[in-house]
Amino acid sequence: MRFYVDDRIFSEFPGVSLGVVVIKGGNNAGDHKEISSNLKEEQTAAVQKLGNTKISEHPKILPWRAAYRKFGAKPSDYLCSIENLVKRVQKGEQIRHINNLVDIYNIVSLRYLVPVGGEDLDKTQGDIALTFAGENEQPAQLLGEPEPRAPHKGEVIYKDDKGAICRRWNWKEADRTKLTEQTTNALLVIEALPPTTREELQTATSALRDLVEKYCGGFVNSYILDENKREIRV
Repeated sequence: MRFYVDDRIFSEFPGVSLGVVVIKGGNNAGDHKEISSNLKEEQTAAVQKLGNTKISEHPKILPWRAAYRKFGAKPSDYLCSIENLVKRVQKGEQIRHINNLVDIYNIVSLRYLVPVGGEDLDKTQGDIALTFAGENEQPAQLLGEPEPRAPHKGEVIYKDDKGAICRRWNWKEADRTKLTEQTTNALLVIEALPPTTREELQTATSALRDLVEKYCGGFVNSYILDENKREIRV
């Protein structure tokens, strides 16, 4: 299986890069109290660090808003995953426990203010690509939505051979490939647009890998994808 970034993504969004963590044979069951404690700490730290800053105007969020506008999604209607996460925290909402891998990537997302998501590799089919939606994409059932809907042409999506697994880049995951307590093989992805640097992305990716190794075990590898390295074998 390949995980790759369409060449057009680099043309349309200069400087984009991805931190990728691949888990094989991990254990995502249970509820580690240390993870829950760390997630609460990161929520508190994020609120204190941002102060009165409006998250939609933060330098690390503005590029995502611009990217969403570029592929035709209104940023105020479709929040990128990190803006949505921080906005909820700033309102005083506690990010609830989903499962260990999701909690871990939310910790990293809040700590470094970057979007992070993940897929269950055993539920994907064929190669996985970060690409642009075509004219005849299959409808995808997204998390929390009542019925499947097809991506719009030109929208940035993650997809496998069966269809979209995440819409509007990092807006919302598909139910089909979501991480669960039964997940043992997974792909986690951190996304970065300038001004987030390669060094910051590498630090966040290393932190994500270390947390996964500590709490979920298995065989864990990490990679950086950019215009010089556009795919990996999973």
